[in-house]
Amino acid sequence: MRTQLSFISILLFIFISSVAHSETAIGAKAAEQTQTPSIEQMLAFAIQDEYLAHAEYVAIIDKYGTIRPFSNIVEAEVTHINMLKPLFATYGFAVPVDNAADHILLPADLKTAFEIGVQAEIDNIKMYKSFLQRTLPDDVRAIFEYLLEASEKHLQAFTRGLSRYK
Repeated sequence: MRTQLSFISILLFIFISSVAHSETAIGAKAAEQTQTPSIEQMLAFAIQDEYLAHAEYVAIIDKYGTIRPFSNIVEAEVTHINMLKPLFATYGFAVPVDNAADHILLPADLKTAFEIGVQAEIDNIKMYKSFLQRTLPDDVRAIFEYLLEASEKHLQAFTRGLSRYK
């Protein structure tokens, strides 16, 4: 009976969490739901996705310690955020507030953490490839291309890390 109650509690938590998270899509998930995003929306989705990655990797490091590649990539996410911020100023857009910590779930173990890293980078790559199909100002295009390449490298690092668990 106790096992059933725990299992039911876990399922209820997952359901409530997924409902809460699905109502407030940000970053790559929000970009996926927007057919023809404006430059402002693309920049907002991009920085939100970088905020999400940073918050997720900080939470993983806080729980599991300084583990590579999370410890390296978390610093790269700060660089990515700082690369995007000047574009908001250039185009007169407000920089979105970083509330990413409200949108993450701490993984139960390191294998899941690596799986989350892999999926986050896949989503990020898809988003940047989608943006790069559009007509963009040269400075925005250059930053998106750089961030796409960085995400491809991060995906390789997380995939290598995940392979240790198979």
